[in-house]
Amino acid sequence: MAALKVYIAGPDVFRTDALAWAAEVRRRCLALGLEALIPLDGDASTPAGIYANNIDMIRAADAVVANLKPFRGAEPDSGTCFEVGFALALGKPVVGYLHSAESLCERVARLQGSPLVADGECVLDAEGWRVENFDLPLNLMLAVPVKLVADLEQALLAVVHE
Repeated sequence: MAALKVYIAGPDVFRTDALAWAAEVRRRCLALGLEALIPLDGDASTPAGIYANNIDMIRAADAVVANLKPFRGAEPDSGTCFEVGFALALGKPVVGYLHSAESLCERVARLQGSPLVADGECVLDAEGWRVENFDLPLNLMLAVPVKLVADLEQALLAVVHE
């Protein structure tokens, strides 16, 4: 039986040690009988080429594992969110990981350094925008369809046991 192919989505490609990170992820996947498809794979170097390469890998994958930890703010990386949505539209299982069960409201309040102001049933951020308040760690469009776990290892194990 061929190894399940898992696309590894996330902003980790921007790490200064991205190649070492990718090698470690490949090792972890191989140990579980998985084949890692990582956005660093391939030789594309233009934005259009990288996009096409990543789309092809998501299409070829049996599942997607996504790093959904907040990136440069309160929400996950926008490119990762796109990849998750694309995979879900293709009917592929997606397992996401983030290290904290903190709700989106709690995260916004913490990052703003002040308590959120209640406005009837909604909560407002410092600029007066409503913050989704379903006690979920991510926006409902990610938290509902994506199986959420605490870390990469748990995400890979979830793929193996699905």
